[in-house]
Amino acid sequence: MPDPYINAVAQLDSVKKYIGVSKKVFEQLMIPEHIIRMNISVKMDNGRKKTFIAFRSQHNSARGPYKGGIRFHPQVDEAEMKALSMLMTWKCAVVDIPFGGGKGGIVVDPKSLSEKELERLSRAYMKAFAPYFGAWKDVPAPDVNTNAQIMSWMLDEYQKWLMANGKWQMENPSSPYAVLTGKPVELGGSQGREEATGFGGAIVLEQIAKKLKLKRQYTTVAIQGFGNVGYWFAYFADQAGFTVVAASDSKGAIFVPKGMNPELTLAKKKEKGTIAGNYCVGSVCDVKLGKTLADKDLLELKVDILVPAALEGSIHKGNAGKVQARIVIEMANAPVTPEAHVILQKKGVLIVPDILSNAGGVTTSYFEWSQNLTGSSWKKEVVLRKLREVMETAFDAVWSVSKEKNIDLRSAAYVLAVRRVIDAMRLRGTQ
Repeated sequence: MPDPYINAVAQLDSVKKYIGVSKKVFEQLMIPEHIIRMNISVKMDNGRKKTFIAFRSQHNSARGPYKGGIRFHPQVDEAEMKALSMLMTWKCAVVDIPFGGGKGGIVVDPKSLSEKELERLSRAYMKAFAPYFGAWKDVPAPDVNTNAQIMSWMLDEYQKWLMANGKWQMENPSSPYAVLTGKPVELGGSQGREEATGFGGAIVLEQIAKKLKLKRQYTTVAIQGFGNVGYWFAYFADQAGFTVVAASDSKGAIFVPKGMNPELTLAKKKEKGTIAGNYCVGSVCDVKLGKTLADKDLLELKVDILVPAALEGSIHKGNAGKVQARIVIEMANAPVTPEAHVILQKKGVLIVPDILSNAGGVTTSYFEWSQNLTGSSWKKEVVLRKLREVMETAFDAVWSVSKEKNIDLRSAAYVLAVRRVIDAMRLRGTQ
């Protein structure tokens, strides 16, 4: 499997010619400011201690505190952390929120742990890394296999660490809650966070439709992945008048030519444990309304919009030539490999990059951070209205750079983001 860090550096290098800065500055941007690796020991339910490898990569802080999730996964490694922290720097800069990029993780299969073991592991991670975190230093969030409950345990552990080390008064009275985002609403989490990433992507879909003058009811959408992001993208796309004709999960895919009902499909998925066989149109679910597909077949459907919202690298050089969609909106992180990107471009496919299209999540994390720092709480409609404004502004900025430079949207997003980071570094005198 290609090294994600090498891919991230190659993507950065590809836009160097459009920005016109020194080799020295680009070399700074290629290397994270800090990489922290630790072995953390956790007591298991059988009484034995087990050691886990844990990471935090802090890429760039020129525009603000490091920001990025913590993932629990067997394939976590240093290269992945470096690549994803770099990606977060660009993502935050594209939507113009005052964060840099970070990413953390533990090498673990969380499904192999009991709930108590998971809690002890989460607390051990925070206890070990607490000196590197803080509302004005590094603000982590949920990521792969982590959630609001894990953030709650980590928040509690962080506050214990502050008290034990005499650091509570060094923080703004409300800012211990701002050390983490993606928390439950009851512990300072933001309304609208659950649907934020999918909603942000649907806003991008709306903007693409406006630019290309697409008629929504005749614009077909296929979504790979029907988890949180994929479902909410489907829901808001459907609400906006687009026709969602296909979706998949890890166990199968469905094709519903008349346009599926996302809400009813999700309800049936929860009932049956899979999306396969859930051919729901309007208020009716019937096997005559659709058919089951293999996941690879979903990627090859003749649709207007293809939305990879599941796995990294799901569109690669082996299948990119079979993609028939006119537009790809990346909702997973790096779902289109660099080789596949070249193939799709040659086919005339318009690709909306992940650092723009799935930035609704980190933007709403910024809103959560802001609310925590000011001790305020915004209603969901306020959060989604603010998110719409940010995503529309960011899309217009990327589109303008694309037209100005006559470059693809991914390159345009990187040019915009890298420029903003370099400007911040220049003003600080750190480049």
